[in-house]
Amino acid sequence: MSRLLPRILPSPDGKPLPAKDTADAFRDFARDLAAGRRPWTAPEAAFLAGLFDQLAPDWDTAHATGRDDPVRDALTRGGPLPQGTCLELGSGAGQFTRLLASAFPSVISLDLSEEMLRQANGRSPARVRADASALPIADASIAAVAAIDMLLFPTETARVLAPDGVLLWINQLGQDGPLYLPTKDVAASLPGQWTAIEAEAGWGTWALMRRAH
Repeated sequence: MSRLLPRILPSPDGKPLPAKDTADAFRDFARDLAAGRRPWTAPEAAFLAGLFDQLAPDWDTAHATGRDDPVRDALTRGGPLPQGTCLELGSGAGQFTRLLASAFPSVISLDLSEEMLRQANGRSPARVRADASALPIADASIAAVAAIDMLLFPTETARVLAPDGVLLWINQLGQDGPLYLPTKDVAASLPGQWTAIEAEAGWGTWALMRRAH
């Protein structure tokens, strides 16, 4: 079950649209991975780590959207938020870590790319290089998982979330984003039953999801 909130943050001009062919290919990959129709392999992990290592030095100036509208809106209107550690998956250069830290007492930034984590120095106090398909995190120990333009690994995400934990699913460019998954597909991929609050904000979309009780 999903509850759609009205948009309050408008979509500004100048949305940076990715190349259509590349975005379509990544979206197909993300959808099939989340649904379990294709495996996550070591070569794929190595490819993406290498790709983002190369992009890291000029990520802020050449690749990041520079807009936090979906994250801010989700933290403001998606609550109530559980108190505890937030695990930021695919944290990249840490553009959103401080914003997440304004809502949670601690944030762990996790990324596959060593160079991205190096760029996050000064933004993300707790940084971990790891593969989100095999999280080095204890079961049911995380209050919130923040996945901002991230591949979905549903089993691991559900495993580390506390019973009252939430998944913050953000697509900065909405349906145009290369890793976009609609909320219904995310919910269908996660084990068990989930409810969601979602909205559009700025260029993007967000959903805050929790287990149905």
